[in-house]
Amino acid sequence: MTHPDASRPLNVRTSTALITGASSGIGESLARRLAAHGADLILVARNEARLSALAAELRGRCHVQVHVLPADLNRPGAAADLHAAVQARGLNVDILVNNAGLGSYGEFRTQPPAEIDRMIAVNVSALTALTRAFLPDMLARGRGRVLNVASTAAFQPGPMMAVYYATKAYVLSFSEAVAEEVTGSGVSVTALCPGPVQTGFQAVSQLHESDLLSGPARLTILSADEVARLGVQGMLRGQRVVVAGRLNRVQTLLPRLLPRAVMTRLIARVQARRH
Repeated sequence: MTHPDASRPLNVRTSTALITGASSGIGESLARRLAAHGADLILVARNEARLSALAAELRGRCHVQVHVLPADLNRPGAAADLHAAVQARGLNVDILVNNAGLGSYGEFRTQPPAEIDRMIAVNVSALTALTRAFLPDMLARGRGRVLNVASTAAFQPGPMMAVYYATKAYVLSFSEAVAEEVTGSGVSVTALCPGPVQTGFQAVSQLHESDLLSGPARLTILSADEVARLGVQGMLRGQRVVVAGRLNRVQTLLPRLLPRAVMTRLIARVQARRH
């Protein structure tokens, strides 16, 4: 699952990392960990107040430069505007972390179309556009890392979260393909695939209504900090896929062993709405 790239090592202390969805959860943990490594940061999310508070903390604690760029990645053209804002500040992005993501629980036929559009816009369109915007700059300099936050959901269809699972499958496939294209360039692309994580994502996505996080599944839940640690470690090594957690790594092998129809029914049962 992991394919170490032959790219040259990246000096994090002389790097600038742009992190989307940095105001909470995995994104916030990734910001903290990269700052602890000595990287300057560009923090992106909708919540400017939370970004500013995090920026002030990390400037004082880690003695790094931290820039705050509030943005709604659901908005058309947001990725291009963000790239232009970075250039206007004279900054070079050496590490791009596409962490921002949305999820929603429920049958596809009942989900509001606007909610579906937002998921695709943030999880797929913005991630793709940001990678396209910043990757050529990294390739021109011969150094860089892209970390795309996917999910263990990427490895199989997900009834009751059909669009979310499909968007994460896109992130995984896209990341692996581009990683192959840039092999040997000094730039690498990594897909980080966590399972359930202790963040506010479950509440926002209404996962409390399902059985996914109860029973044996609770054993796979990691902290956001642990996921960030594994993600940064794998990214800096140039790994193409990082599945966070041993049990999660075992679970991602099941789609290879079971027929897809059986796997889909299994996920449907696990994610069934609680009665």
